[in-house]
Amino acid sequence: MIQRPRRGDPFWIWVLHGWEAFSWALIALVTLVTMLGGTPVSRKLVLLALMAVLGLCYALVRRNPGHPVFGPSRYLCVLVVVLGVVSWLGDGLGVFYFVTLAHFIVFADRPRDAILFSGLGALGITVGGSVRAGGQAHVFLTNTGSSLGVWAVAVLMAVLTPRALAQRDERAALRAELKSTRLELAEVHQRQGAAEERERLAREIHDTLAQGFASIIVLAEAARSQLAVDVDRSAQQLQSIEQTARENLAEARVLVGAAPSSGVAAGSLAATLRRTLDRFTEDTGLTVTAELADIACDQPTRIALLRCTQESLANIRKHAAATTVGVVLARQPGCAELEITDDGRGFVVEDSHGFGLDGMRRRLAEFGGGLTVTSSVGDGTRILATIPLNDRPQV
Repeated sequence: MIQRPRRGDPFWIWVLHGWEAFSWALIALVTLVTMLGGTPVSRKLVLLALMAVLGLCYALVRRNPGHPVFGPSRYLCVLVVVLGVVSWLGDGLGVFYFVTLAHFIVFADRPRDAILFSGLGALGITVGGSVRAGGQAHVFLTNTGSSLGVWAVAVLMAVLTPRALAQRDERAALRAELKSTRLELAEVHQRQGAAEERERLAREIHDTLAQGFASIIVLAEAARSQLAVDVDRSAQQLQSIEQTARENLAEARVLVGAAPSSGVAAGSLAATLRRTLDRFTEDTGLTVTAELADIACDQPTRIALLRCTQESLANIRKHAAATTVGVVLARQPGCAELEITDDGRGFVVEDSHGFGLDGMRRRLAEFGGGLTVTSSVGDGTRILATIPLNDRPQV
C-alpha cells in the first residue's frame, strides 16, 4: 500500500493520490445522478448500499492499513465485487471502474498485485454488463474491448508507480546522506576548531606563562646564589621576579578570559620591543644592541612580533650561552622585518624540532608571514621574522 505523499515526492505520486481522493467526489456524483434518474427503486437501493459498503471498507483500510483481518487486499476484493454488481445494475455504471482505477495502484502491495486486481475489476464490469444485456455476444465483445483499454491504463500506472517510488526513495536517501555528511562536516569543523584553539592556547602559554616562569626560576637561582655576596644585585633580581610574576598573572587572566585585551600594553611596536629588551638586559646582563624603526601596525601584528622576540630571547637565555645580542626592526616594502642575532654556540637547524620555533612559524603564518632560522654550531644564530603590513588601522 502506498502511503500518503510527502513533500519532495515525485509529481506522479501526487497525481495518483489526487486521483484516489477525487474519485470519491465522482462516485458521489454518479450515485446522485443515478438516484435521481429513472432506475428502478430496488436497484437504486442496492447501488446506495454498495457505495456505503465500499466507503466503509475504504475508511477502515485508510484508518488501519495494517489490520490483520481486513487489509488493503481485502478492500480490493470488495472493490472488484462492487464493480461487477454495479455494472449489472445499470447501463453506464461501468464508469466506476475508471473512476476507481487509482485505488488498485494505491492499495496493492506490489505492481503484480495491482495488475491482477485491476484485471479482475475489468473482468467484473465486463461480465456484469454482459449479463445485464442478456449475454449477447456483440455486447460482450464491446465491453471486453473497452475494459481492456482501461486495464491497459492500469497496467501502465502499475509500471510507472514503482519507478516514481524508487525515485522518491533515492531522493530521500540522498537527502539523508547529505544531512549525515553535513553533520559529520560540522563535527569535523568543531573538532578542528577545538584543536586549533588548544594549539593557540598552548602557544600562548608557551610564549607567555612558560617563559615567565622560566625567567622566575633563573632569577630566583641567581638571587639565592648572590644573596650573601651582592645584596643590591639580589634585591634587583627579586624585584625582577616580582615584576615577572605580575606580568604572568596578567597573562593568565587574559588566557582565561578575565581581561578583554591581549595583555600587551598599548604603544608603538618599537617602544614595546624596547621595554622587552631592557628587561632582558636587566635580567641577564647580556649586551643588547637594537635598531628599532618606528613602524605603525595594528595590535595583532605587534603582538606577533613581540612574541617572536620573547621566544627568541628566551632561547638565547636558555641555550645560546651568548654574550651579545642584536635586534633590528625595519620596514621593507609591504612588510616588517625583525632580525635577532646572537654570538652563542649555535645549533643544527635541521635537528631542531622545538615547540618554540614551530609556534613562531605558525603564528607568523597566520598573518601571511614567515620565519627564517640560520645557525651552525659555534657560529651563533640568526632569526629573521617577516610579516606583511596591509595598512590595517593601528589599534
